[in-house]
Amino acid sequence: MKRLGHLAIIAHDMGLIFEFLALITLVPFIVLLVFQEWDMIIPMGSVPLIFITLGFLVAKVPQRVYTPSLSVALVAVALTWVVVALVGSVPFALALDISWTDSIFEAMSGWTGTGFTVMTSIDTMPKTLVFWRSFMQWIGGIGVIAFGIAMLSRSGLAQSRLYRSEGRSEALMPNVVSTGRRMWVIYFVLTLVFIGMVLFSGIPLWDAVNLVMVTIATGGFAPHDAGILYYNNALLEILLIPVMIAGALPFKLYFLVYRGKFRSFFRDPVVRFILVISLIASVAVSFNLYLFNDLGLHDALRIGFFCTISGFTCCGLQNSALQWIPLPLLIILLLMMIGGAAGSTSGGVKVNRVILAYEGLVWWFRRLFVRGNVIVPFKHEGKNIPTKISEVELSKNMLTIFLYVIMIFIATLLALHLAPTGFEVHQVVFELVSAASNVGLGLGYLTPASPDVIKWLFIIVMWIGRLEIVPVLILVMGIIRGFEPK
Repeated sequence: MKRLGHLAIIAHDMGLIFEFLALITLVPFIVLLVFQEWDMIIPMGSVPLIFITLGFLVAKVPQRVYTPSLSVALVAVALTWVVVALVGSVPFALALDISWTDSIFEAMSGWTGTGFTVMTSIDTMPKTLVFWRSFMQWIGGIGVIAFGIAMLSRSGLAQSRLYRSEGRSEALMPNVVSTGRRMWVIYFVLTLVFIGMVLFSGIPLWDAVNLVMVTIATGGFAPHDAGILYYNNALLEILLIPVMIAGALPFKLYFLVYRGKFRSFFRDPVVRFILVISLIASVAVSFNLYLFNDLGLHDALRIGFFCTISGFTCCGLQNSALQWIPLPLLIILLLMMIGGAAGSTSGGVKVNRVILAYEGLVWWFRRLFVRGNVIVPFKHEGKNIPTKISEVELSKNMLTIFLYVIMIFIATLLALHLAPTGFEVHQVVFELVSAASNVGLGLGYLTPASPDVIKWLFIIVMWIGRLEIVPVLILVMGIIRGFEPK
């Protein structure tokens, strides 16, 4: 079977996803009508028009009877995210006097929930485009594939593999379509609740809607050039912290809360890990800022807690320029690498993988100190896992972490060689980790004035990081060698 023939296996489902994206991207027209920005009709109308056209054409590809392999689903998801970023860039290119590079950068940062921006005039930007930036992050936070599948009327192997290829890891209850729909209901309800909560800070409804959308999506786009500093509102920052944490927790746990199982929610090891590490790291960063960065205790706590939790949850909002000594930056860098939970809107290697890696390390050391014929069981989530399965899953887990580190290493070498600057190595690494983990915290290395080659490097890193590396590797290998073993 030829390379393109493999993609034809799930072309119909991909076409339906594009069609449903065309439907949901009509939402910004509500903002267009409210603010009467008639000149935005063509720029914004181009998005659903392109999606519906692509969906119609792709869905017409003759269906294959073959069972889709996982590699095909991985490639389809990788290509879908490229298409979504390209289509999402069109309104910026048509409505603003900016290059296609900047437009694609903004769209990729938006859909992947990263939060880096190359926009220089957000305060004067049409409200429709401001909302479009927030809306991309809100949709992209939970996953464009997850959204499309939630709208499908049937569930099958193709949808399940597409769903998991996007990094979703929730238990399918009772099927992938049902799971996707329930996740979106929870996501929407949480967004409404948090908008109401944030309004207590005294900010306008418009700002509350945009801020909550990007915060629950752990995105980081703010509706003003100055970001969260525009408000200078300590209460707002305090109220946004639980929104960040909510976005970083696994969404399947909200089902437990809905069913009244509050104790089960807080007994979850991932929830405990995120809450405990958030507290410890925030205290450590605040302590460093108070002692070594000449900040008062109030400012140190306010900045330390907000920026640390924003980095850990991969939100990317920052109430400081982060011009600090290296130590607190390195703490946040490590937290950004870890990221939130699997099945959340966060990026990074995921807390679940870190916990599994730790359990695997303990297991391996325990096996070193027993006799050769003694079987040491591997326990995960209170269950004994067979040795063969444990070794395979732990190897896959460590491989993902290893690939993440290698990606950062290669990207750092490229950044330092392609556009040498006055920034120190740890500062360059900080921003590349921020991009790979889809965070958006920045020290000023990536700016609107950065060379295009650096912007494209960040575009690629954001894309690879959002898809957790493997789909992009399979895509590259498939282009070179095909998607099936010879």
